[in-house]
Amino acid sequence: MKTLFLLLSPLYLFATASFITPMEYASQLYKNPRGIGCNKCHGENGKGKLIAKYKHKGIERSFRGPQINTLEYTRFYKALKRRKNGMPRYFLTDKEVEALYLFLHKNEQEEEKKVELQKSKK
Repeated sequence: MKTLFLLLSPLYLFATASFITPMEYASQLYKNPRGIGCNKCHGENGKGKLIAKYKHKGIERSFRGPQINTLEYTRFYKALKRRKNGMPRYFLTDKEVEALYLFLHKNEQEEEKKVELQKSKK
């Protein structure tokens, strides 16, 4: 019995640890939450993206996914919980919404660091 416990204990330790980091989870969630990914309309970093150009009654128009990486958390949360202007409902859990929010803001912080680094090299 003692030998069996010693053999299985490493498996138990690995089973309790996550095999994916929170940022990897958030990245995958952003790319494919429930069907179409957020990145398809909001871009890779949440800065917004042109979805389509079209003509309506002879007038050129465009449909854009808005920038979402600068929203405060409450507004971000509410936007994900309702359907508006082509935004699908994903029925995300609160933890999933938090992960998406942190992912977008982590990306924004990394982008700011790159800009600062480029400025300092000049």
